[in-house]
Amino acid sequence: MQTEQGKTRQIWSWCLYDFANSAYTTLIVTFVYATYFAEKIVGDPEKGMILWSRGVTITALFVALLSPILGAVADRAGTRKLFLLISTVVCVLGTAGLFGVQEGAVVWALTLFVISNIAFEMGMVFYNAFLPDLATADRIGRISGYGWGLGYVGGLLALLLALLLLVQPEVPLFGLSKEGNEHVRATNLLVAAWFAVFSLPLFFWVREDRSAASTSGRVLSDTIKQLRGTWKEIRRYPQLVRFLVARLVYNDALVTVIAFGALYAAGTFGFTIEEVLVFGIVLNGAAGAGAFVLGYLDDRLGGRRTIQISLVGLTLASALAVVAPNRAVFWVAATVIGIFMGPNQSASRSLMGRFVPPERENEFFGFFAFSGKATAFVGPLVLGVLVQLFDSQRIGISVVVLLFVVGYVLLGRVDEAEGSRQADR
Repeated sequence: MQTEQGKTRQIWSWCLYDFANSAYTTLIVTFVYATYFAEKIVGDPEKGMILWSRGVTITALFVALLSPILGAVADRAGTRKLFLLISTVVCVLGTAGLFGVQEGAVVWALTLFVISNIAFEMGMVFYNAFLPDLATADRIGRISGYGWGLGYVGGLLALLLALLLLVQPEVPLFGLSKEGNEHVRATNLLVAAWFAVFSLPLFFWVREDRSAASTSGRVLSDTIKQLRGTWKEIRRYPQLVRFLVARLVYNDALVTVIAFGALYAAGTFGFTIEEVLVFGIVLNGAAGAGAFVLGYLDDRLGGRRTIQISLVGLTLASALAVVAPNRAVFWVAATVIGIFMGPNQSASRSLMGRFVPPERENEFFGFFAFSGKATAFVGPLVLGVLVQLFDSQRIGISVVVLLFVVGYVLLGRVDEAEGSRQADR
């Protein structure tokens, strides 16, 4: 019998993985490397945004294809933690490899980014699947919020270290040279080390539920049977299906905002690398506060209502960012986006946790990842095409407003109480 102290240690060890991996999304996907790629490696902000959109699109397609399959394999093989470890190691190594990419090496830069990003996203499938095992139904919202909130704190601290030790000083840490932007490229090494070190508690302390593992030894055939059965059985969970369809749309908008927010700030408002770092610090602080506070609101009002509130805020703030006439207005819009971004992601994960049938967490969180990536190429792809057609980042980024609105409408069809009953939660 597990003690309360042991359970608490598992929960905080699980949350620390969010603290660890958020350095990757913050510095690589959103703020530093994305901007460096467009401004320095490509040398043209708009062409860089177009090429970055292609990289994000490729990631989304691979994750959409692989996540349900590998999620089911992890269920049947009882290898959730092993798969998470492999994903983490590949992401860490791929990120470290970005340090060596010089200006003009566009293909190599995109290749390493796509490999590390696919590994990161696949890791999230297995990581998220631990949540229903760790949290009771009445606490799943706040524990998910703890994870997201701690994640934003991790991203914030990593950004601060990058700014204060590597990017801003006249003589960067370890005497790194500013020639060839070595001090900026070194942020990739910081992210790799951060992710590797702070992910360790999960692998040491979080237990894996292997009750759904195959006893016949035929993991592959059992996986195929399970996937076939799920496609047939999923009609028993109509609220889950409705939620995943809604998430297909609104998460596409969120992925686009995360991947292109810094590029938009740099290309449209002329933010430098240093200013992008400050921008990221402010947004991460706002997002972390939002995730912590609204995690409690999630348990009181429910996941669906919390997501709807966040979507209203995201829609209005995104529209303001599109038409912002100056930096001051853009800062206001971006900060509001940060406040509602964290709760949207946290409440989506907790609502999925309420809808997942017991002992099938990996597989169903594989479909959760699928719903986050199956159409996640649409936003980045349309954004890239619009920028290319109209030579305007404002027109390109405006696609997110429409996606947030459609997602809100679709989410209105979800009955959270009924979905929990259908899952026997």
